[in-house]
Amino acid sequence: MYLAARLGCALVVGNVLLGACSATALTPPGAPASAPAESVAAVVPRFSSLVASRSTSVVDISTLRIGRDESLESFELEIAPEHDFADRLAWPLPASARISQIRDLASGVIIDSNGLILTSAHVVTNIDEAQVRLDDGRRFTARVVGVDRRTDVGLLKIDATTLPVAVIGDSSTLGPGDWVAAISSPFGFHGSVTAGVVSAVGRVMGGAGEIPFIQTDVAINPGSSGSPLFNSRGEVVGINSMIYSGSGGYMGLSFAVPINLAMRIAGQLRDHGAVRRAYLGAEFQEVTPALAQSFGLPSTTGALVVRVEANSPAQASGLVQGDAVLSLDGKPLANFADLPQQIAQRQPGSRLQLGVWRSGASRMLHASLAVQPALPATGFAVAAIEWNDGLGLSLGELSSLQRLQLRIDSGLLVRDASGLARSEGIRAGDVVVALNTVKLYRLDDFKHTLAQVAPGTTIALLVMRDRRLAYVAVRLPAAPRSRS
Repeated sequence: MYLAARLGCALVVGNVLLGACSATALTPPGAPASAPAESVAAVVPRFSSLVASRSTSVVDISTLRIGRDESLESFELEIAPEHDFADRLAWPLPASARISQIRDLASGVIIDSNGLILTSAHVVTNIDEAQVRLDDGRRFTARVVGVDRRTDVGLLKIDATTLPVAVIGDSSTLGPGDWVAAISSPFGFHGSVTAGVVSAVGRVMGGAGEIPFIQTDVAINPGSSGSPLFNSRGEVVGINSMIYSGSGGYMGLSFAVPINLAMRIAGQLRDHGAVRRAYLGAEFQEVTPALAQSFGLPSTTGALVVRVEANSPAQASGLVQGDAVLSLDGKPLANFADLPQQIAQRQPGSRLQLGVWRSGASRMLHASLAVQPALPATGFAVAAIEWNDGLGLSLGELSSLQRLQLRIDSGLLVRDASGLARSEGIRAGDVVVALNTVKLYRLDDFKHTLAQVAPGTTIALLVMRDRRLAYVAVRLPAAPRSRS
């Protein structure tokens, strides 16, 4: 969950309704500012129909986390629960409940016909399950290819071919006032289109400077994280990442990762499973007029050094806290964010020439970029054992910690459900606590108990979903007739 300004859009519930458009609407792309009303009206349908035609490349993503977050502050109700299970398990939990099974909704976009899906990293970090629903209704279990938390880019893979692929645009051509639209599933409403304009480009959040966010006024809500941002030609120019909110709701400020950056990161995740990032080992901030006066700088351009890490290329170059980097390889830096962004585009081993202002004088420093040190492991959970029981249930064993968090002393996790089990409403993320009256601690318990039940018999599975229990009756298939 993003804190303060960086509120993850999958975790922020909006409650503000947008008003109707005024009579003096902005002119859409392709129409002159003085165009008569009928000309403008002719452009808008073309824009909306073009963007809507791209919906086949947009997917819904539902994720499951088990035993990771029990804080009430980060609790989120399940959106649009399926009603094919027992009614007493289908309705959402009250806001005061503490749970250990967290289900989230998000979106993504297909970037390769063989099943590669681009989404946001915060959507798929530390998840136990990911299910992808295509525009045609087909569902697939997805695996996480890789995530890059620094740029909030995630990559999924499903086992499918000949999928419709999004048209990738050039985010560097965007400017304030350009019309853009998002296609996503806010609150579970599949294929919703929201439109607006680019409010700003190159927007830096939190002082990091590595992501030059695209700021828009496109409505983004829970379920929209990871969705594509389209330009007026129906090309993907960004991946919707977060909103800015002082109230916890949508307030007209949405931020997307530029597609040029997202695709570059996705390429490394596809090829290597991680990003091999160039590393200088320094942090920077903007030079304000007051700071420029304080440090005796000739102008407010450049990047002020606020931290130099020990044993880093920055320290080896002689860079120190309080320096102002005014140029990179002889080219002046107009904005402090230009420096980390340009470093992020370099390869490890590249050499830099830094023009530095220190104590009222200019000097030249040289640095050789290293490989970014690894961040702490994200720790994706994997079932210790899996087994398919023949009823359509793919089961995995729970750890003792997971049982403690779920407040049960037995149970097997449903990794996937199909066939007879699915027809009775059991789905991935449920926990099978017992078979009839026999508690299930290990897969062997389930195998042994099931083997003693005669074919054609109806069994009762005690199933937990969102900490509610209910028995589900499943009739075993009859034994095949022997041939004479």
